[in-house]
Amino acid sequence: MAEPTRRTVLITGASRGIGKATALAFAAAGYDVAITARTLHEGDGRDDSDAGEGRVLPGSLEATAAGVEVFGVNALCLQADLFDQASLERAVEATLEAFGHLDVLVNNAVDTGPGSMVLMADLTVEQLASKLTGNVVSQFVFIHAVLPSMLARGEGTIINVTSHAGVVDPPAPAGKGGWGLAYAASKSAFHRFAAFLALELGDQGIVSYNLSPGFVETERQLVNAKKTGLGDYQGAPPSVPAAVAVWLAGHPDALENGGTAMAQKLALQFDLHPDWRIKD
Repeated sequence: MAEPTRRTVLITGASRGIGKATALAFAAAGYDVAITARTLHEGDGRDDSDAGEGRVLPGSLEATAAGVEVFGVNALCLQADLFDQASLERAVEATLEAFGHLDVLVNNAVDTGPGSMVLMADLTVEQLASKLTGNVVSQFVFIHAVLPSMLARGEGTIINVTSHAGVVDPPAPAGKGGWGLAYAASKSAFHRFAAFLALELGDQGIVSYNLSPGFVETERQLVNAKKTGLGDYQGAPPSVPAAVAVWLAGHPDALENGGTAMAQKLALQFDLHPDWRIKD
């Protein structure tokens, strides 16, 4: 399916938001792109977050793939669920079968269900377990599945989309400008992956980064900002962390292996994206 010399990327959670923007950015850079998400068809996506009320969300794998193919590269849609580990492993297997190799994994998918914006006293054990499964264990499944092929080739880049919420204290409680413990704890655990990959496998060609997007105005965030108490934040478009992800993949020496890329800062510093802070 893929041309032998074309670079390839697998991007998780790519039906909308940062994942979709990242798929388009890699396609524009000439990569063949494999994408995963739960939503295959437009109109099937539902907002299952604390404030979502089950409303229909725009975006789908098919829509993202159509955008990818505009750039003359291959798109591979792989329906997968973070809570079905076998589906995650199948997605990696299908990517390798279709493309022959994998240069980059962008570990972007996140559990969007209830619990991210819940106060500690109201948080259930089930919600906490869900966040840890969806935001830590499932990401490890993807990494564990791609490593053998990357190690066999002696090269591979893994970009983990983490969050500032995982490394700093919130400025206020959830619902009043902050975020919930379950989300922060899961992202904090995920934040540790890149350093361990670099330490243990850097000498075997594995390059890994944390990509911290900052506050990003995704489709879901724009609708739910007021309900979650985040309406006063000015965010960047998803294309900002997307541009930085492509830059990281193409400049392996620009950041220390295992390090954290602050997407909005780097986008401005290296002129990777037009300044979104300038309003017409």
